Amino acid sequence: MKENYDVIIVGGGPAGIFAALELAEVTGKILIIEKGKNLSERTCPSKKKHIPCIKCKPCSIVNGWGGAGAFSDGKLTLSSEVGGFLDEYISKDRLHKMIRYVDDIYLHFGAPKKVYGEDEEAIAEIEKKAVLADLRLIPSRIRHLGSGRTLEILQAMKDHLEEKGVEVATGVACEELLMEKGKAVGIRTTGGEEYRGKYIIVGPGREGAEWLVAEGKRLGLETTVNPVDIGVRVELPAEVMEPLTSVVYESKFIFYSPSFEDRVRTFCMCPHGEVVAENNDGLMTVNGHSHAHKRTGNTNFALLVSKNFTEPFKEPISYGRYVAGLANLLGGGVIVQRLGDLHAGRRSNPERMKKGLVTPTLQEATPGDLSLVLPYRHLLAIMEMLEALDIIAPGVNSRNTLIYGVEVKFYSSRLALSSNLETKIPNLFAVGDGAGVTRGLMQASISGVIVANEIKRRLDS
Repeated sequence: MKENYDVIIVGGGPAGIFAALELAEVTGKILIIEKGKNLSERTCPSKKKHIPCIKCKPCSIVNGWGGAGAFSDGKLTLSSEVGGFLDEYISKDRLHKMIRYVDDIYLHFGAPKKVYGEDEEAIAEIEKKAVLADLRLIPSRIRHLGSGRTLEILQAMKDHLEEKGVEVATGVACEELLMEKGKAVGIRTTGGEEYRGKYIIVGPGREGAEWLVAEGKRLGLETTVNPVDIGVRVELPAEVMEPLTSVVYESKFIFYSPSFEDRVRTFCMCPHGEVVAENNDGLMTVNGHSHAHKRTGNTNFALLVSKNFTEPFKEPISYGRYVAGLANLLGGGVIVQRLGDLHAGRRSNPERMKKGLVTPTLQEATPGDLSLVLPYRHLLAIMEMLEALDIIAPGVNSRNTLIYGVEVKFYSSRLALSSNLETKIPNLFAVGDGAGVTRGLMQASISGVIVANEIKRRLDS
């Protein structure tokens, strides 16, 4: 039996880190466990040795100190309109204040001062063009950290926490949440060790969402099914998107497909970035990064189709894994296809790929046919969205544009939570993307602060 802690945090992603940053000012009896590795040890053999993914467990791209965001593009969205559902738990006014508060903390630890999306005249012009294309632009100010700088910031946060006496245990996975007399009292690890704590904060990230759903069911917690986001990553010459990315960096567009009125959105735009593969517990999916200190000649972004399902459906993660699994089955991992080949109803092959004008940054992706993978409604909605985007950024719908699949956001079924993100089990809190309440760095970080403030209030009383 290990010693007792005031607070135990499961997950070393932004939600867990920001909870610890707040709590470390009032108590040193904090433990963070993270099933992945330390930042210095988070290396991908596939990228390092230029070999196909060897499916490490756990994958260092999505697990480890800093969470999946450590190697991400590192975008802080300074808007309450995107990035999660926290406005359903706290007021808009409080959310705005907390965005400013968390942004200041990132600045303190080394975030760049530059903010994109402040040229109101240029944004108004983009909005005007978007309306004519049946697109809705969600204006949002963006602070771009960049993949390299994100690592530096996360390391500085870890150093600060350890100086404050916070214990960080990496390579340790939580297997079970411990209850006594109806209250949360600790955790049991996969190694069989038990840790006791007055308060338990669970923030396992997207990769740990399935585990959290299973634990919620075991403990009898109510859940709400979140929309399922499935789509592709688009890659094209950076010049095509330059009129947009130079103004707002990440263009957030919403579109409703004319055929079925399905909702499609752009997500995680990466100017001069690279497309990357992610290993989600053995399932290969696709994502994108932009680096702080290096640039490619391409820009990439995701197009995600959001679907709300009704009863009896309760398995959004399983559904997403099923669709992504088809790509893995047909292509051995991520599939890439020229848009011209998709329009022509044929698969891409190495010879056709060489004829294209866009060199794929994800070299290990297998040329193939995504029409054999994506559901018809999803594929049609994506193709209609590309046509709309071509109106405001000519060249998007080019035959040379590359599409990679499948990109899936494994948002958990959302646990029923109080305004302080506490479950119906006293002293058990759930935060971040893995809990289904946030969808990005900024709101994930804020969720940690919300919980920490409530725990600080209780510790002081």
